[in-house]
Amino acid sequence: MKSLLSLLAGIWQETVKTLKILSRNKIGMFGFSTALLIVLLSFFGPFIWPPEDSANVADINQGVSAKHWLGTDFQGQDNLRKIVNGGKDIVTVAFLTGLLATLFGVVIGSFSAFAGGNIDSVLMEFVNIWLTIPKIPLLAVAATVIKLGDPITFSLLMAFLDWPSLSRQVRSQVLSLKQRDYIEAATMLDLGTRNIIFSELLPNMMSFIVISMIGTMTFAIYQQTSLVFLGIVPYSGSNWGVMITAAQARGVLYNPQAMWSILAPIGAIVLFQLSLVTFARSLEEVFNPRLRTSV
Repeated sequence: MKSLLSLLAGIWQETVKTLKILSRNKIGMFGFSTALLIVLLSFFGPFIWPPEDSANVADINQGVSAKHWLGTDFQGQDNLRKIVNGGKDIVTVAFLTGLLATLFGVVIGSFSAFAGGNIDSVLMEFVNIWLTIPKIPLLAVAATVIKLGDPITFSLLMAFLDWPSLSRQVRSQVLSLKQRDYIEAATMLDLGTRNIIFSELLPNMMSFIVISMIGTMTFAIYQQTSLVFLGIVPYSGSNWGVMITAAQARGVLYNPQAMWSILAPIGAIVLFQLSLVTFARSLEEVFNPRLRTSV
């Protein structure tokens, strides 16, 4: 029990220290706070503001007002409520894709660089070939045999397509770190490839890995909404990509009164992307002790 309490206390202290570091970077703190707010609203907001299940003819294509902060759509439904109810799939797919693609890329890239020789050559040749595969046509074919409407399945497929470029970046980082004295000493002591990679190399690459994961998440958001808009990935409900598709199908581009039906989901996507990017910019100081001042 005492060990568990000590562990929780240590986690809490590190969390407080991290937040103090972030608080000195106003842009980074803005990104972190905004991303956290979007995540909380996406997962818990639907319990407070459930989706509307019927049309409201009297409020069709209304502009911004005290009653409807982001206007209404072609059914008279509140756009803000639809944004809140449509964020869960976007956030889930972005996080899972970023996590899985980063995991694949880090493991393969670090192993390739550390192993060297023929193993490195074969793996990098495979990566080069994989990078030439066109993603959109492949996803279009996959959609005919796989149920891509499921966020987990969709995340796995996108991660499977997105890891190669990251693996090359990780390989370059590991090749640089391999020349450091402590890595050469660990190799001479025969500490084992797995131990050297996960205990010596990767901890010194955490800032790069986390920032790369966030970058992959932002790219996954674009991929998901684009594929939903093109009709390759079927989604129901008020997913942000579905909102854009429905608005475009109803001729919003030719109806200025209905512009908030498409501006609201686009704005939500841009805001989430911006929050992730600004948050990633502040992480270097969190992971690099040399950039820290006293906290």
